Amino acid sequence: MAQDDAIARLARQIDAARQSERFLVNQEEVALLRRQGACQLHQVCADFVSSLNSKLAYATLDLSPPAYAPEMFREPGVNLIQIGSQGREMQITFQAPPQLFSTEKFRIPYVLEGEVRTYNQRMLERFEIRSYSLFFCVNQEGAVWRFYDWRIPHTAPVDPGLLAGLMERLF
Repeated sequence: MAQDDAIARLARQIDAARQSERFLVNQEEVALLRRQGACQLHQVCADFVSSLNSKLAYATLDLSPPAYAPEMFREPGVNLIQIGSQGREMQITFQAPPQLFSTEKFRIPYVLEGEVRTYNQRMLERFEIRSYSLFFCVNQEGAVWRFYDWRIPHTAPVDPGLLAGLMERLF
């Protein structure tokens, strides 16, 4: 039985290495994937803001930048998306890791890493800013943004529902 476990573990490692090595040889593909990831993340934010604003009667959420194109992605550098309303803020920062892909901070290979921070005025007065990790992960099916909360080891795809849950805590 132990031999079967070792073989299964080795098979998973070989598959993961083959998947990640595919990106080692094609820098242009990784650059394109990063630009697509930036646009995908902005689209998730835009869908969240649009959906929520359509249901609000008195206030609206602001999204900055209001639109995003692939050429807006800065590499190297930090990219920023902000969502805010009435002093309640969600800041999403992301950037390319030093290597073409990485598994340093998250076990699934990723080509972009970032963070989402949420805060309001009361939290700022107490020096309390909530922060969660984001990774644009690559797998056999493609690439997807993942959220990770280090405090309660939890991961989930980044979608409008997740953003709603993070923003809800601010009101």
